[in-house]
Amino acid sequence: MSTRPAKPGPGTPAPGKLALPELLAMKQRGEKIVMVTAYDAPGGRLADSAGVDIVLVGDSAAMVVLGHDSTVPASMDEMLMLTRAVTRGARRPLVVADLPFGSFQVSDEAALENAIRFAKEAGADAVKLEGGRPVLSRVRSIVDAGIPVMGHIGLTPQSATALGVFKAQGRTAGQARRLFDNALSLERAGCFAVVLEAVPSVVADRVTEALSIPTIGIGAGAGTDGQVLVFHDLLGLYEGRSPRFVKRYADLAPEIRGALQTYADDVRSGRFPEEQHTYSMPDDEAEEFAGVLAEHAREHQ
Repeated sequence: MSTRPAKPGPGTPAPGKLALPELLAMKQRGEKIVMVTAYDAPGGRLADSAGVDIVLVGDSAAMVVLGHDSTVPASMDEMLMLTRAVTRGARRPLVVADLPFGSFQVSDEAALENAIRFAKEAGADAVKLEGGRPVLSRVRSIVDAGIPVMGHIGLTPQSATALGVFKAQGRTAGQARRLFDNALSLERAGCFAVVLEAVPSVVADRVTEALSIPTIGIGAGAGTDGQVLVFHDLLGLYEGRSPRFVKRYADLAPEIRGALQTYADDVRSGRFPEEQHTYSMPDDEAEEFAGVLAEHAREHQ
């Protein structure tokens, strides 16, 4: 029988890992929760070392990593691969995996099966899914199986792509009321947190006050319990026009492009590699090797 400790199950924090109750305590203490997306082991490791609380393996990977025009093409196999990579790098943060389009819409059974795959095959601590009332039974089935669920309402990119509506949500009193009700319903269904995307700040503030669970904002003002940004957006890796709510904390794309151009120039001009980048061989071994080659040449004359 193995004497190694059993790996913690979904929802059970490993030693040193941020636990779900701590997120609730942070909300109660008024401490802001920091969430960022990541899609590989280096990204997860850097987020961890920077003190990030939650790492989301977002289906935004379809756009910023895989080159698609929307989040919809992201597949379960792709998201599982990316999540496995992130969990190898991120040790302390809570790792949340996005359930991609088509992985939970069909039925409660399909949603639960795919959530289990994220927990079992990729080591995710929790999953996230988009939507309000239509997905409540999905949330309940996953939570009842012991897998934590993060909700996501407001602008939901999966459905926005299908409907062609990429704009702020909840800007009328009726829309705001529906969003408010959806947030309360997600909490009652068992979500441990809710993402509010592209929502007027006054609406996000009222939702945050009404919920006992944390809210994570992206384009929802400063009153939410935490904030999330896409890794490539905040680092300036994804060029082109950014959404209004994005703040770039670095502009790395020109730096990376410049480094690659310098490398290409060095290779073509012969400046790289230099002696310091080259391995040497002891003189006696080099002499013996030359003899071996000479013998080889004589044998094949």
